[in-house]
Amino acid sequence: MEKHQHSSKETQHLEETVKFLDGLERRNSFPPEEILQKLSIKKTNNILDLGAGTGYLTIPAAKMVDGLVYALDMNQNMLEIIDCKAHDESITNIQLVRGNIDNIPLPDDSIDIILASLVLHEIKPLSTTLQQIKRVLKDGGQFMCLEYEKNEDAIEGPPMQIRVPSSVMEQELENAGLDITQKIFFKKYIYVITAKK
Repeated sequence: MEKHQHSSKETQHLEETVKFLDGLERRNSFPPEEILQKLSIKKTNNILDLGAGTGYLTIPAAKMVDGLVYALDMNQNMLEIIDCKAHDESITNIQLVRGNIDNIPLPDDSIDIILASLVLHEIKPLSTTLQQIKRVLKDGGQFMCLEYEKNEDAIEGPPMQIRVPSSVMEQELENAGLDITQKIFFKKYIYVITAKK
C-alpha cells in the first residue's frame, strides 16, 4: 500500500509551524515547566492537552506524572511528532488521540487536568468546547487555558480580531459552570487562567 505523499507546500508549512511551536522565542515567553507549576499536579493525575501541537506542554507534563497524558490534536502529523519526541525521551505515558476539541473522544469525569494552550481563540462558539471540557473533567478537576490578550501594543501572536480578551474568557468559563481560581499574565500580552470544576 502506497504511503500518502505530502506536497512540498504542505511539508514546508508543517516545518514552519513546528519551528514556531518549538521555537526558542516561545520557550522564553512562556516556559512550559513554569506554566505547569501554576497547577497543583499530583503524580497520579491524568492530563489532557487540547490541540497538543508538537507536545510543547504534553512532553513536560508527561514527565511530571505517572498517570496518562492524552495529546489531542486533529492533525496526524503533530501526533507523529509527539510520538517521536516521546520515543526519543523514553516517555511511555502519552496517549495520542486524533480528534476535535469540540467533541472530545474521552469518557465523562475521566481527566484530572485539562490544558488548552493557544488553541481556544480558534474555536467558535467557545461554549460547546467548554461544555466538553467540563464533561471530561473529574469533580474538582483543573482546567488551564493560555491565550493572547487583546492588546493593541502586542505585536506577537494571532491577528487582533481572533484573540479572546481575558475578560471574555473569564465570562465564558463562568457561564460553563467552572470556577476561576487564578489569572496571571506572562509578558503583559499572554494570560493564563486556571479554573476548577
